[in-house]
Amino acid sequence: MELTSCTADQAAQLRRIVDAAVGSPGPLIQVLHAVQGVVGYLPADVLDFVAERLSVPKSEVQGVATFYNFFRLDPAGKHTVTVCLGTACYVKGGAKILERLKRELGVTEGRTTEDGLFTLDTARCFGACGLAPVMTVDEDVYGRLSPTKALAILETYRRAAEGAQPVETLKGARATGRAKGRNHEA
Repeated sequence: MELTSCTADQAAQLRRIVDAAVGSPGPLIQVLHAVQGVVGYLPADVLDFVAERLSVPKSEVQGVATFYNFFRLDPAGKHTVTVCLGTACYVKGGAKILERLKRELGVTEGRTTEDGLFTLDTARCFGACGLAPVMTVDEDVYGRLSPTKALAILETYRRAAEGAQPVETLKGARATGRAKGRNHEA
């Protein structure tokens, strides 16, 4: 079977990974995880390849790949946007932010926008409950959001991708000093 969604080097790595698992009991999740580590996501031809080589029904491979949220069926966007749906964020409007972003970006959780700029994800807690509701864009944390503020932040990233302005000029953002990434209050 030809692997058209990856390079020749990636295809060789995939063959080694899958072939090493042939005959092992229950290797599917581990194999899919390793394969995604090589390609970055799980395209349809790779899922078919795994099913064929492991002698597992395609429906089972597809079911596992879509059940676990750490598997991606699309390439990740340039920026990963993650909306917190932990208790504090949910109570303060995290779900409304998510719904607005889904509508405006035209994607559901785990999917990438058509232009490849954003991948939308959710998380249960970032440990920034005092800033609820919170979202991250890559390593940057934005808090005290509304759906309108969240969209304005993403528009800043869109303009930066077009070369119009750097992300650091986000109007109203204030760095609050976080060990990993930057914290912003919008």
